[in-house]
Formats: sequence, structure tokens, C-alpha cells
Amino acid sequence: MYNTDPTIVCRVCQQLIPIRGRENQRVIKCSNCQEATPIKPPPEGKKYIRCPCNALLTCKVTSTRISCPRTDCKRIITVGSAVPSTSHVIIASPNLAHEMRVRVSCGHCNEIFIFRNTAHLARCPHCHRISSVGSRFARNRALVFAMIGLLFLAVGVGVTVATMAMASKNGGIYVVWVGAFIAGLLNLIRSCYYCTMTVSQTEGTI
Repeated sequence: MYNTDPTIVCRVCQQLIPIRGRENQRVIKCSNCQEATPIKPPPEGKKYIRCPCNALLTCKVTSTRISCPRTDCKRIITVGSAVPSTSHVIIASPNLAHEMRVRVSCGHCNEIFIFRNTAHLARCPHCHRISSVGSRFARNRALVFAMIGLLFLAVGVGVTVATMAMASKNGGIYVVWVGAFIAGLLNLIRSCYYCTMTVSQTEGTI
């Protein structure tokens, strides 16, 4: 039997949101991405603004600049003063002074969050776990640490062989041996960490 409950598509993650019993509300919160989507026009003299961080804001139709109240955003948004049609939401363009942002699907919990793409390790605000945004970053880091680790191990072996005869006379050489091998092992462990790191996928820019 088909579900005939009224629904609306989330303007952020495109999830279907059931609205039965909540038709009198102006906006409704998506249970998937936790962002608001309007289901009715804004109050008289108001308009909706969608911040690049996906926050849904309401301001006067005459407003041309508005500040996002979210503590992790706080950007100043410049918008037009035209009155929007019925349920239209103005999507604010990111300020050029800010980095472009991407929508990321967490590899741990599959929740959607917004992330600046100027770095490649992200902590999900939902499950608070770290992942690599895209596999390339983790793969490149793993390769770099593996090369450094092998280099230190090779140096350790070379120094050990070259100074074996001197070790009995100069105990400080043992420190060099141990230091080179420890540095090599630590870098190889770091390489394994990036090799096994969970990867989160980008869902597009905002």
C-alpha cells in the first residue's frame, strides 16, 4: 500500500520530509541533515535567505546585508532587496573572502555536513570522528610517510653496518641506530594510519 502522507523535499539534502500534522508551520526541520526547509511563504514583509552554511534565515525584504547567527559561520551575507516569490528561498553566494565549501557525506555515519575544501581531513559534527575528504589526500599522505619511514630504516641499516666496529668504543652510536629505526617505524605506522583511514565523499559545492 502506497504512503499517501504529504511530504516536501528538503532543500539541502533532497530527503523527503513528511509534513502531516505540521502543515501550519512555516518551516520544517529535516531529520536527515537537521536543516530547515520552508513549507509556507515567509511572513508579510519578510524573505528567506539560505546561507552558504545551509542555515535558513529570515530577514526584512529591504535587507541587503545579514549576519549568519551560527557560531561556526558568522559570515556577512550580501543579498538583493527584491521581494521573493511565494516560497522561493534566496541562496546566498559565498563571500569571495571565504573559502569555497563542499557538502560532505561522512564515511562513518553517512550524515551530511558542510566543510571548507582548503583542508582534507574533516571532523564530522554529528559523530565527531575524523575522515579523509576524498581518497586522494589519505593515499598521498600514506605514500609520503611510507617513503620517509623506509628512508629512515635504510639510513639506520646503513649506519649500523658502517659503524658496527666502532660501537664498542663509542656507545653514543647506539643512540643513532635506535633513533633512526624508531623514526622509521613511527613513519610507517603513520602511513598505515592513512592507508586504513575512512574516506568521506563530497556531494557537491555550495
